[in-house]
Amino acid sequence: MSLQLNTELGAIHVTDHCIAVLAGSAALDCYGLVGMASRKGLKDGIAELLGRENMSRGVEVRREHDKLHIDLHIIVSYGTKISEVAHNIQSKVTYVLNNVIGLQVDEVHIFVQDVRVSR
Repeated sequence: MSLQLNTELGAIHVTDHCIAVLAGSAALDCYGLVGMASRKGLKDGIAELLGRENMSRGVEVRREHDKLHIDLHIIVSYGTKISEVAHNIQSKVTYVLNNVIGLQVDEVHIFVQDVRVSR
């Protein structure tokens, strides 16, 4: 499914995959984030860490009643304040999507799948 933005010069179609890649890329710039986790959940009690080439797999883009919701499944670094990392990711993703694409993001949900020691 794609999002259509109408401008005075014509229509712009933005796919959900594009939105997910931008949101994942913005999240990875935040301090305290080890990486994106698979949306499938836990396997043997351990979240699957996704590489940079798969950052859109940890992001889900949903539309509910003409509102845009972003779900991010993440793995945070041990020793960081989880609530602060989550807040920074929410702020960064909202800022990037509002300024890069011009989207009005209503909610950014963070699902912390795991805590890992970063190396």
